[in-house]
Amino acid sequence: MKLVIVRHGETEWNTQHKVMGQLDSPLTPKGIQQAEAIADRLLRLKFTSLYSSDLGRAVHTANIIAEICDKKIIFDAELREWNMGIFEGLTVSEMHVKFPKERQDYEQIGDEYIIPEGESLAQCRARGFRILNAIAERHSNQKDDETVVVVTHGCVLMGFFEMVLDLRSGNTWRFKVDNANFCAFEYVKERWSLVVWNDVSHLETMEPRTV
Repeated sequence: MKLVIVRHGETEWNTQHKVMGQLDSPLTPKGIQQAEAIADRLLRLKFTSLYSSDLGRAVHTANIIAEICDKKIIFDAELREWNMGIFEGLTVSEMHVKFPKERQDYEQIGDEYIIPEGESLAQCRARGFRILNAIAERHSNQKDDETVVVVTHGCVLMGFFEMVLDLRSGNTWRFKVDNANFCAFEYVKERWSLVVWNDVSHLETMEPRTV
C-alpha cells in the first residue's frame, strides 16, 4: 500500500514561531489556501481513505481535503503532535526565560527528556510510528493496492521519516518539512520505503487570497 502524509496548513503560531504541541492555533488565510492546493492535488490521486489528527489545525486541513475529494475522515488522537507540556504556546526564547532549568535539561538530554506535563520526543516518534504502521497493516491486505492519506504534524512526520530511513535522531534539521506538503511512502511485506519527500510543487502557483 501507499501512504501519503500531509502536514497541516500554516497556522498563526507558525508565523510567530511559537510551539503548538497539543495546544492549537487557527490556520492563516495562507494556510487555508495551502490546504485547498493540496486537496486539489489529492483529488487527482485515487486514494481510498483519509485519516487525520484530531487537533484543530489538522482537522481544518482534513475537512478541506474531505470536501474537495468527497471523502470521510477517520480521526485518531494517536496522530497528534508532540505533547510539549509546559513549553507549549511559547517561543524558544520565552522557554529560556520562563522555564530555564527545564529548557536546559531538554537541550542537554535531548530526545529522551520527558517535558513536564508532556512527553519526550522519543515517545512521540514511537507513537507516530506505531499508529502509521497500524494504518498500513489495516490497508495492506486488500486485493488491490490502496493509497491512504494521513493529515498530521511536523514532529510526527519527521519522526516517521527518521525511522523509515534509520536515521540517527537530531539530524533531520537537514530536511525541510513544509506546511501542506506531499510526502509518500510505500509499505510492502512489512517494510517501508520513501517515495516522495516534502513536495510542495502544488503550492508554487498559489495566488494571494483576496479578503
